[in-house]
Amino acid sequence: MITEHNTHEPKENEMFSILIPTWNNLPYLQLCIASIRKNSTYTHQIIVHINEGNDGTYEWVRQQPDVDYSYSKENIGICYALNAAAQLAATSYILYLNDDMYTCPGWDSALVKEIERIGHKYYFLASTVIEPNTKISYQINKNYGQDLASFNEDMLLKEYMLWPKNEQMGVVWPPNLVHKDIWCLAGGYSTEFTPGMYSDPDFSMKLWQMGIRLFKSVSESRVYHFGSKSVKRVKRNNGYYQFIAKWRMTAGTFNKYYMQTGTPYSGLCTPRSVPFFVRVKNKWKYIISGYKST
Repeated sequence: MITEHNTHEPKENEMFSILIPTWNNLPYLQLCIASIRKNSTYTHQIIVHINEGNDGTYEWVRQQPDVDYSYSKENIGICYALNAAAQLAATSYILYLNDDMYTCPGWDSALVKEIERIGHKYYFLASTVIEPNTKISYQINKNYGQDLASFNEDMLLKEYMLWPKNEQMGVVWPPNLVHKDIWCLAGGYSTEFTPGMYSDPDFSMKLWQMGIRLFKSVSESRVYHFGSKSVKRVKRNNGYYQFIAKWRMTAGTFNKYYMQTGTPYSGLCTPRSVPFFVRVKNKWKYIISGYKST
Protein backbone atom coordinates (compact mmCIF):
# COMPACT_ATOMS: atom_id res chain seq x y z
CA MET A 1 0.00 0.00 0.00
CA ILE A 2 1.35 3.43 -0.98
CA THR A 3 1.29 5.50 2.19
CA GLU A 4 3.27 8.62 1.38
CA HIS A 5 4.63 10.80 -1.41
CA ASN A 6 6.46 14.08 -1.63
CA THR A 7 7.30 16.48 -4.44
CA HIS A 8 9.30 19.67 -4.63
CA GLU A 9 8.50 22.81 -6.56
CA PRO A 10 8.93 21.94 -10.27
CA LYS A 11 11.73 23.68 -12.10
CA GLU A 12 11.06 25.09 -15.55
CA ASN A 13 14.29 23.72 -17.00
CA GLU A 14 13.83 20.09 -15.93
CA MET A 15 14.02 17.78 -18.96
CA PHE A 16 13.14 14.20 -17.88
CA SER A 17 11.18 12.74 -15.01
CA ILE A 18 13.48 9.88 -13.97
CA LEU A 19 11.62 7.04 -12.24
CA ILE A 20 13.80 4.86 -9.98
CA PRO A 21 12.11 1.98 -8.13
CA THR A 22 14.26 0.81 -5.22
CA TRP A 23 14.05 -1.94 -2.62
CA ASN A 24 16.50 -1.80 0.28
CA ASN A 25 19.40 -1.08 -2.05
CA LEU A 26 20.66 2.20 -0.59
CA PRO A 27 24.38 2.17 -1.55
CA TYR A 28 23.54 1.50 -5.20
CA LEU A 29 20.74 4.08 -5.19
CA GLN A 30 23.11 6.68 -3.77
CA LEU A 31 25.64 5.99 -6.53
CA CYS A 32 22.90 6.06 -9.19
CA ILE A 33 21.62 9.45 -8.08
CA ALA A 34 25.17 10.78 -7.68
CA SER A 35 25.88 9.81 -11.30
CA ILE A 36 22.77 11.66 -12.50
CA ARG A 37 23.85 14.77 -10.62
CA LYS A 38 27.45 14.49 -11.81
CA ASN A 39 27.14 13.37 -15.42
CA SER A 40 23.90 14.87 -16.75
CA THR A 41 23.92 17.71 -19.26
CA TYR A 42 20.41 18.79 -18.27
CA THR A 43 18.56 19.17 -14.99
CA HIS A 44 16.06 16.39 -14.36
CA GLN A 45 13.27 15.58 -11.94
CA ILE A 46 14.38 12.53 -9.95
CA ILE A 47 11.52 10.44 -8.53
CA VAL A 48 12.28 7.43 -6.34
CA HIS A 49 9.69 4.89 -5.27
CA ILE A 50 10.83 3.45 -1.95
CA ASN A 51 9.78 -0.16 -1.37
CA GLU A 52 10.12 -0.81 2.38
CA GLY A 53 13.24 1.34 2.73
CA ASN A 54 14.17 -0.21 6.06
CA ASP A 55 17.90 -0.12 5.23
CA GLY A 56 18.00 3.67 5.61
CA THR A 57 16.67 4.44 2.14
CA TYR A 58 13.53 6.11 3.47
CA GLU A 59 15.42 8.47 5.74
CA TRP A 60 18.11 9.25 3.15
CA VAL A 61 15.72 10.02 0.30
CA ARG A 62 13.63 12.33 2.49
CA GLN A 63 16.78 14.39 3.18
CA GLN A 64 17.55 14.96 -0.52
CA PRO A 65 16.33 18.41 -1.61
CA ASP A 66 16.26 17.47 -5.31
CA VAL A 67 14.58 14.05 -5.04
CA ASP A 68 10.82 13.47 -5.11
CA TYR A 69 9.49 10.18 -3.84
CA SER A 70 6.59 7.83 -3.27
CA TYR A 71 6.71 5.25 -0.50
CA SER A 72 5.17 1.91 0.42
CA LYS A 73 5.87 0.07 3.68
CA GLU A 74 5.91 -3.21 1.77
CA ASN A 75 7.60 -4.19 -1.48
CA ILE A 76 4.86 -3.67 -4.07
CA GLY A 77 7.07 -4.60 -7.03
CA ILE A 78 8.33 -2.71 -10.06
CA CYS A 79 5.01 -2.20 -11.85
CA TYR A 80 3.15 -0.53 -8.99
CA ALA A 81 6.31 1.36 -8.02
CA LEU A 82 6.74 2.82 -11.51
CA ASN A 83 3.09 3.78 -11.76
CA ALA A 84 3.18 5.44 -8.34
CA ALA A 85 6.31 7.41 -9.22
CA ALA A 86 4.91 8.37 -12.63
CA GLN A 87 1.98 10.13 -10.97
CA LEU A 88 4.49 12.68 -9.65
CA ALA A 89 6.06 13.35 -13.08
CA ALA A 90 6.17 17.05 -13.88
CA THR A 91 7.98 16.96 -17.25
CA SER A 92 6.95 15.76 -20.72
CA TYR A 93 9.28 12.75 -20.70
CA ILE A 94 9.32 9.68 -18.47
CA LEU A 95 12.57 7.77 -18.14
CA TYR A 96 12.78 4.47 -16.23
CA LEU A 97 16.15 3.82 -14.61
CA ASN A 98 17.22 0.90 -12.39
CA ASP A 99 18.70 1.77 -9.02
CA ASP A 100 21.85 -0.25 -9.76
CA MET A 101 22.78 1.78 -12.84
CA TYR A 102 25.41 4.50 -13.29
CA THR A 103 24.77 7.14 -15.96
CA CYS A 104 27.81 8.13 -18.03
CA PRO A 105 28.53 11.70 -19.21
CA GLY A 106 26.26 12.83 -22.04
CA TRP A 107 23.78 10.03 -21.47
CA ASP A 108 20.89 12.47 -21.45
CA SER A 109 22.02 14.89 -24.16
CA ALA A 110 22.23 12.00 -26.64
CA LEU A 111 18.59 11.14 -25.90
CA VAL A 112 17.52 14.78 -26.21
CA LYS A 113 19.25 15.02 -29.60
CA GLU A 114 17.40 11.90 -30.74
CA ILE A 115 14.06 13.30 -29.58
CA GLU A 116 14.71 16.52 -31.49
CA ARG A 117 15.74 14.57 -34.58
CA ILE A 118 12.56 12.45 -34.50
CA GLY A 119 10.31 15.49 -34.19
CA HIS A 120 7.22 13.70 -32.78
CA LYS A 121 6.27 11.72 -29.67
CA TYR A 122 5.53 8.30 -31.12
CA TYR A 123 8.69 6.44 -30.15
CA PHE A 124 10.29 4.33 -27.44
CA LEU A 125 14.00 4.95 -26.88
CA ALA A 126 16.66 3.33 -24.72
CA SER A 127 20.26 3.90 -23.69
CA THR A 128 23.07 1.48 -24.50
CA VAL A 129 24.02 -0.61 -21.48
CA ILE A 130 27.54 -1.58 -20.45
CA GLU A 131 27.50 -4.63 -18.20
CA PRO A 132 30.14 -7.00 -16.80
CA ASN A 133 30.17 -10.56 -18.12
CA THR A 134 27.02 -10.07 -20.17
CA LYS A 135 26.08 -12.57 -22.86
CA ILE A 136 23.44 -10.28 -24.36
CA SER A 137 24.55 -9.24 -27.84
CA TYR A 138 23.04 -5.76 -27.75
CA GLN A 139 24.92 -4.82 -24.57
CA ILE A 140 28.60 -3.86 -24.26
CA ASN A 141 30.52 -6.53 -22.33
CA LYS A 142 33.07 -4.66 -20.20
CA ASN A 143 33.80 -5.18 -16.54
CA TYR A 144 34.23 -2.04 -14.47
CA GLY A 145 33.10 -3.81 -11.31
CA GLN A 146 30.42 -6.32 -10.41
CA ASP A 147 29.64 -4.57 -7.14
CA LEU A 148 30.39 -1.31 -5.37
CA ALA A 149 33.56 -2.63 -3.76
CA SER A 150 35.12 -3.43 -7.15
CA PHE A 151 33.62 -0.52 -9.12
CA ASN A 152 36.29 1.37 -11.10
CA GLU A 153 34.54 4.67 -11.79
CA ASP A 154 37.65 6.43 -13.07
CA MET A 155 38.34 3.77 -15.68
CA LEU A 156 34.70 3.70 -16.78
CA LEU A 157 34.71 7.47 -17.29
CA LYS A 158 37.86 7.21 -19.39
CA GLU A 159 36.68 4.34 -21.58
CA TYR A 160 32.87 4.27 -21.77
CA MET A 161 32.76 5.67 -25.33
CA LEU A 162 35.67 3.61 -26.68
CA TRP A 163 33.62 0.49 -27.30
CA PRO A 164 31.75 0.51 -30.63
CA LYS A 165 28.06 -0.35 -30.58
CA ASN A 166 25.65 0.48 -33.39
CA GLU A 167 22.20 1.84 -32.72
CA GLN A 168 19.82 -1.08 -32.69
CA MET A 169 16.21 -1.99 -33.24
CA GLY A 170 13.84 -2.88 -30.43
CA VAL A 171 16.26 -2.63 -27.51
CA VAL A 172 14.02 -0.82 -25.03
CA TRP A 173 14.88 -2.26 -21.63
CA PRO A 174 15.89 0.23 -18.90
CA PRO A 175 17.04 2.88 -19.10
CA ASN A 176 14.20 3.69 -21.45
CA LEU A 177 12.39 6.86 -22.42
CA VAL A 178 8.86 7.59 -23.56
CA HIS A 179 6.78 10.74 -23.90
CA LYS A 180 4.46 11.25 -20.94
CA ASP A 181 1.39 11.32 -23.21
CA ILE A 182 2.32 7.88 -24.56
CA TRP A 183 2.95 6.53 -21.07
CA CYS A 184 -0.48 7.69 -19.95
CA LEU A 185 -2.24 6.40 -23.05
CA ALA A 186 -0.64 2.96 -22.51
CA GLY A 187 -1.68 2.99 -18.85
CA GLY A 188 1.86 2.64 -17.51
CA TYR A 189 3.17 -0.77 -16.52
CA SER A 190 0.69 -3.66 -16.27
CA THR A 191 0.31 -4.64 -12.62
CA GLU A 192 -0.74 -8.22 -13.40
CA PHE A 193 3.00 -8.81 -13.99
CA THR A 194 3.84 -7.92 -10.38
CA PRO A 195 6.53 -8.04 -9.10
CA GLY A 196 7.70 -7.34 -12.64
CA MET A 197 9.09 -10.20 -14.71
CA TYR A 198 8.17 -9.64 -18.40
CA SER A 199 6.56 -6.28 -17.65
CA ASP A 200 9.11 -4.65 -19.99
CA PRO A 201 8.15 -6.55 -23.18
CA ASP A 202 4.51 -6.20 -22.14
CA PHE A 203 4.87 -2.41 -22.08
CA SER A 204 6.51 -2.51 -25.51
CA MET A 205 3.67 -4.66 -26.83
CA LYS A 206 1.13 -2.16 -25.52
CA LEU A 207 2.93 0.57 -27.45
CA TRP A 208 2.96 -1.67 -30.53
CA GLN A 209 -0.80 -2.14 -30.23
CA MET A 210 -1.11 1.67 -30.15
CA GLY A 211 0.66 1.83 -33.51
CA ILE A 212 4.15 2.85 -32.41
CA ARG A 213 6.87 1.40 -34.62
CA LEU A 214 9.97 3.39 -33.61
CA PHE A 215 11.82 1.28 -31.04
CA LYS A 216 15.49 2.22 -30.85
CA SER A 217 18.58 2.12 -28.67
CA VAL A 218 20.76 5.23 -28.82
CA SER A 219 24.45 4.37 -29.07
CA GLU A 220 25.89 7.55 -27.54
CA SER A 221 23.64 7.36 -24.46
CA ARG A 222 25.56 4.99 -22.21
CA VAL A 223 24.84 3.60 -18.77
CA TYR A 224 26.73 1.09 -16.64
CA HIS A 225 24.66 -1.67 -15.03
CA PHE A 226 25.88 -3.77 -12.11
CA GLY A 227 23.31 -6.43 -12.98
CA SER A 228 19.90 -6.95 -11.37
CA LYS A 229 20.86 -6.52 -7.72
CA SER A 230 17.21 -6.38 -6.61
CA VAL A 231 15.67 -8.87 -9.03
CA LYS A 232 17.89 -11.66 -7.70
CA ARG A 233 16.29 -11.25 -4.24
CA VAL A 234 12.61 -11.29 -5.17
CA LYS A 235 10.18 -14.17 -5.65
CA ARG A 236 9.43 -14.03 -9.36
CA ASN A 237 6.13 -14.18 -11.16
CA ASN A 238 5.84 -16.58 -14.13
CA GLY A 239 5.99 -13.71 -16.58
CA TYR A 240 6.95 -15.92 -19.52
CA TYR A 241 3.55 -17.64 -19.57
CA GLN A 242 1.67 -14.54 -18.41
CA PHE A 243 2.91 -12.77 -21.53
CA ILE A 244 1.79 -15.68 -23.73
CA ALA A 245 -1.62 -15.84 -22.08
CA LYS A 246 -2.12 -12.14 -22.71
CA TRP A 247 -0.67 -11.73 -26.20
CA ARG A 248 -0.88 -15.26 -27.71
CA MET A 249 2.82 -15.33 -28.52
CA THR A 250 6.10 -15.57 -26.66
CA ALA A 251 8.05 -12.43 -25.83
CA GLY A 252 10.84 -13.92 -27.93
CA THR A 253 8.59 -14.04 -30.98
CA PHE A 254 7.56 -10.43 -30.45
CA ASN A 255 11.17 -9.31 -30.01
CA LYS A 256 12.55 -11.21 -33.00
CA TYR A 257 9.81 -10.98 -35.62
CA TYR A 258 8.13 -7.69 -34.73
CA MET A 259 10.65 -5.36 -33.08
CA GLN A 260 13.71 -7.11 -34.58
CA THR A 261 15.46 -6.65 -31.27
CA GLY A 262 19.23 -6.31 -31.43
CA THR A 263 19.54 -5.91 -35.19
CA PRO A 264 21.19 -2.76 -36.62
CA TYR A 265 18.77 0.16 -36.66
CA SER A 266 17.09 0.54 -40.05
CA GLY A 267 14.04 2.69 -39.32
CA LEU A 268 10.49 1.88 -38.35
CA CYS A 269 9.79 -1.73 -37.39
CA THR A 270 8.06 -3.81 -40.04
CA PRO A 271 6.81 -7.22 -38.87
CA ARG A 272 8.57 -10.18 -40.44
CA SER A 273 6.82 -13.35 -41.46
CA VAL A 274 6.65 -15.71 -38.48
CA PRO A 275 7.74 -19.24 -39.52
CA PHE A 276 5.12 -21.97 -39.39
CA PHE A 277 6.85 -23.96 -36.64
CA VAL A 278 7.08 -20.82 -34.48
CA ARG A 279 3.36 -20.16 -34.93
CA VAL A 280 2.61 -23.77 -33.94
CA LYS A 281 4.83 -23.44 -30.86
CA ASN A 282 3.10 -20.20 -29.87
CA LYS A 283 -0.32 -21.78 -30.25
CA TRP A 284 0.64 -24.75 -28.08
CA LYS A 285 2.16 -22.56 -25.40
CA TYR A 286 -0.92 -20.35 -25.43
CA ILE A 287 -3.10 -23.42 -24.83
CA ILE A 288 -1.11 -24.39 -21.73
CA SER A 289 -0.46 -20.83 -20.55
CA GLY A 290 -3.64 -20.66 -18.49
CA TYR A 291 -2.23 -23.34 -16.23
CA LYS A 292 1.43 -22.33 -16.36
CA SER A 293 0.90 -18.60 -15.67
CA THR A 294 -0.84 -19.16 -12.34
